[in-house]
Amino acid sequence: MLSVELHTHSDRSYDGRDPIDMLLTQAEAIGLDAVAVTDHDQIDASLKASEMAPEYGLVGIPGAEITSTAGHVLGLGIEERVPSGLTFTETIERIHDLGGIAVVPHPFQGARHGVAPNVSYEQLARADAIEVYNSRLLTGRSNRKAKRFAANRELPMTAGSDAHIAEMVGQAITHVGSGQRTIDGILQAIADGETTVVGQRTPWRISLRQAGGAAKRRLKYAAEDLISDTGRGLL
Repeated sequence: MLSVELHTHSDRSYDGRDPIDMLLTQAEAIGLDAVAVTDHDQIDASLKASEMAPEYGLVGIPGAEITSTAGHVLGLGIEERVPSGLTFTETIERIHDLGGIAVVPHPFQGARHGVAPNVSYEQLARADAIEVYNSRLLTGRSNRKAKRFAANRELPMTAGSDAHIAEMVGQAITHVGSGQRTIDGILQAIADGETTVVGQRTPWRISLRQAGGAAKRRLKYAAEDLISDTGRGLL
């Protein structure tokens, strides 16, 4: 079984703090086999992380957390950016066209852009896998609901730390039963349901720190966009 972290964010995400080398260092330190950097609607840092991963003894899985009109979708194994603003179904189709798999993170957490409030269960079941354990939780109710849904639909299950700072990488991992320590081998095993999930809750102090840092970074990016638009005469 390979220990895989499928949901992390670098400083290229509007709400991420740390550069990819810190994420990879943490993944190596805790003995993971593979890690995916899944920045919001960005792909460049993930591609770089995948290239650097072997230096840390890791398999680097390229991907992104894509903002569909219904909410967030993880595209794993993709090497091109999928645009935000597509429908849920279009987003999944685009991921498949790029040779990746579509995993729905925190589907029942509407406040965190979970898709379940905005799609039918039949649509949700078109995903290749469902993230049934997300470390950034309050009560665990949404995780339990995701697990019941996946079990009832016989869908593959994954976990993710949803780390926005390096020290949270590995809070939730997916054990993948792949005989191949490769990107393709790992993704195929996930799609085949050869997974078990292990996780623990992100400490509330860390969650508050992540949230506070994310709010500051959102303001920074908004200010940079405003300055850029002003300079181009758009305002």
